[in-house]
Amino acid sequence: MPIAGTGMLLTSMNIDDAIEPDFNRWYDREHLEERVAIEGFLEARRYIAHAANPKYLSLYSTATLDVLDSPAYRARLANQTEWSRRTMAHFKDMLRVVARITISKGTGRGAALGLVRLRPTAQNAGAWRDALHDKLAPAQRDGIISMHLLESEPELSGATADIPATRNEGARDWFVLIDGTHVGAVSAVIAEHFTGPAAAPFPLPISVGTYSLMWDLTKSDIARS
Repeated sequence: MPIAGTGMLLTSMNIDDAIEPDFNRWYDREHLEERVAIEGFLEARRYIAHAANPKYLSLYSTATLDVLDSPAYRARLANQTEWSRRTMAHFKDMLRVVARITISKGTGRGAALGLVRLRPTAQNAGAWRDALHDKLAPAQRDGIISMHLLESEPELSGATADIPATRNEGARDWFVLIDGTHVGAVSAVIAEHFTGPAAAPFPLPISVGTYSLMWDLTKSDIARS
C-alpha cells in the first residue's frame, strides 16, 4: 500500500498570527520527530492550505490503529513537553481524528493533497464504501499518485486533556485523501467525483480542501540521523 500501516492520526488547526512563526518552528524542530519516534508510528507529513480551512494539516501513519491507543502513545500525550503545552494552548478550530485506512490505492505521495470530508450513516456506509472502491482509482487520472479512505474511530478521536480539539464533531466522518503532483489535478478529481453531477451516491461533502506538502518524516529518517 502507498501508506505504510493501517492506522492514521489526522490533525488540522488554525493558529494566531502572533505565534505562527514559533508554531512552525515547534512542528519542524520538535513535534514531528517526537511523534514519529513513538513505537508503532511510521511517518508524519505536514501540509499548508492552498484552498482549505483550517490552514495547517498533519497526517501521522501508524502500523495499526491500536498504536493510537497504546501505552507508549498515551504516555507521550500525558507528558507533553513545555514547548508543546505552550503551543497547543493557541490552537484554534482544531480537528483531531483517529482513523482506520480502509482503502489505499496507488504508489507514493504527491506534492498536492485533496481532502474530502464525508458523513456516512450506518445505513449507507456499506454502499458508500463500495462506491469509493470504484471512485478511488489513481491510475485513471493524470497527475494523481494515490488515493485513500480514512474511516474515523469516534472513541479515540477528539480532544485529550492537553489537546484542545473540537470534541465529538463529526466523530464518525470519513476523509478521502487524494495525492497528486499538482493542485489542479487534485481539484479536478474533487470536482468530478465529489462536488459535481457525477458525485452520486454522495451528497455534497461536509468540506473539501486542497493542501501543499511542506515536508515529511519517516522512522528510517530518524534512525539514520
